[in-house]
Amino acid sequence: MSPDSRKDLHEIQIKAVELTAEVWRKRLFDISWFMRALNEYIARAANKEDDCTGHFWEGRFKSQALLDESALAACMAYVDLNPVRAKMAKTPETSDHTSIKYRINAARVGKTPKRLMPFAGNPRLEMPHGLPFTLPDYLQLVDITSRYIHPNKRGKVEHNLPSILERLNIEQEHWITLTTQFETCFKHAAGKVIHLEQYAQNQHQQRVQGRHSAMRLLG
Repeated sequence: MSPDSRKDLHEIQIKAVELTAEVWRKRLFDISWFMRALNEYIARAANKEDDCTGHFWEGRFKSQALLDESALAACMAYVDLNPVRAKMAKTPETSDHTSIKYRINAARVGKTPKRLMPFAGNPRLEMPHGLPFTLPDYLQLVDITSRYIHPNKRGKVEHNLPSILERLNIEQEHWITLTTQFETCFKHAAGKVIHLEQYAQNQHQQRVQGRHSAMRLLG
């Protein structure tokens, strides 16, 4: 505030302006405030587009902790097969906005997507950073799973499911349940019972949420 502009203001008004300016300064370099303002704008625009009201992020998005390899594989397949279940795509490789299509397109030209976690292969002693299975295993897994849930592909596939299910010790029927009802089976975290118990203890939770689904589906 310039000296000239202070002449017409009372001391109390000057103090109020200084306090307001200090608040604005803090908000200008506060990333949390920026994200709050950005989220509010996105929420209002999305609610207007969907013709609805309410909490945008709570109503549309969830956050779940994936505690082991079986939960990770099930969640990946669940997300990658969303367009197939919604009848927006006939096959996983034609599903827009999915990681599996992005990985397939990259693999066709001999590349690995830089924006996605790479596949590190089967778990071993000196395990590099990456997903604990191979790309061919995962592609076969998703492809065969899609044949069970796709409405235009009746019957069952006669040959065995990929070896990844055997390594993760998940039965065929349980795998189909996981990849079609993942969000209803688990809420805040997903994994085997022992991992859910460790998670609950670390989060200071009195009860282990998802125990029944974990025992029934993941063993």
